[in-house]
Order: sequence, then C-alpha cells, then structure tokens
Amino acid sequence: MTSQRLKVVVERHADGYVAYPLGIHGVVVGQGETYDEALEDLRSAIAFHREAFGPDSLDQDDPVQEVFLAETVLAG
Repeated sequence: MTSQRLKVVVERHADGYVAYPLGIHGVVVGQGETYDEALEDLRSAIAFHREAFGPDSLDQDDPVQEVFLAETVLAG
C-alpha cells in the first residue's frame, strides 16, 4: 500500500483537541485529550473511512497545497 500525505487541522479547545483532514470527500474527525491522541484518533478514522468508502474517497481533485490561519473582524 502506498503512503498518502494529507494536510490536517488540529484545534485545541477547553476540553481537548479536535483534528480533521482537509480536501477529502466526506467528513472525518478525530478527538482526544492531547494533540497526539487527536492525531492518532484521526488516523484511525481515516483508515475506517477508506475501508468503508474505498480508496477513492481520499482522492483529492485539487489537493491542498498550503494552509493559512487568519482572523478577521466583522462589523456589526
């Protein structure tokens, strides 16, 4: 099996971490009390997603090249 690299986002919240991949078809989320636990849970969720929906479910028509985090203010 060939390795596949995916860009993922890991968010820290008051009650733990949430992680999700960018650019794949469908919704896949991992969570954990630590950063590493969230990533490991995400890897497991991605593997399940691939098994359940087939390897094409991870295909990216327009793969994410780079990720930026920004903040904006809405008038109001």
